[in-house]
Amino acid sequence: MAGERENSATSTSDSSGHRRRLRRRILIGQGASLSDHELVEYLLALAIPRRDTKPLAKQLIDDFGGFSRLLVADTDALKNVAGMGETSVSALKIVQISALRLISQPVREQPILSSWQALLDYLRADMAHLVHERVRVLHLDSKNRLIRDELVSEGSIDQAAIYTREIIRRALALGTASIILVHNHPSGDSAPSRQDIAITKDICDAARTLGITVHDHIIIGKDGHHSLRSQGLI
Repeated sequence: MAGERENSATSTSDSSGHRRRLRRRILIGQGASLSDHELVEYLLALAIPRRDTKPLAKQLIDDFGGFSRLLVADTDALKNVAGMGETSVSALKIVQISALRLISQPVREQPILSSWQALLDYLRADMAHLVHERVRVLHLDSKNRLIRDELVSEGSIDQAAIYTREIIRRALALGTASIILVHNHPSGDSAPSRQDIAITKDICDAARTLGITVHDHIIIGKDGHHSLRSQGLI
């Protein structure tokens, strides 16, 4: 029993020392030298202070396919991992939320057409690593400022429904002057499909009759993005 207590105390001491070293690297070097699993390890240590979180951090990164995929992972999927509870899941999710809020600030505060690269950066950070398809509509006012960023549909691993009538109805209700369509391809290939092109044409035609402009349809993938307007498809 004495040996067990000693080993436990030594383990706790080693863990505390390791965390102090991680903290020092964060504060002094701004975390530049930290590996992905060390970032996750320290986050989890804040939520689970009396546990060695390195094995769990490595497992999470392996299970979800990398740091980025881990941060955007579904909350329920994270909770299903042994050793993960609401506090530890929240520790990961607050990083994702904070990062997206930081990246999206120009999109929320400036005319979108004059901060286009910021919009692309935000959309890629939010959607490139999703394992299911998500469709969003950005509603803009007459000065191209964001009115609403709305999730329209969330589908299976390879498809999501886009209903032209519902998109136009919502645009009218919000007093939208123009819209930007956005969706992701979980396959990673952002090239538009025939269906993407056909749906975009239907929405453009319906919007045009009501004086609503469709600025673009952006498709996000792990390989980057495709703009239907830049390809001459709008």
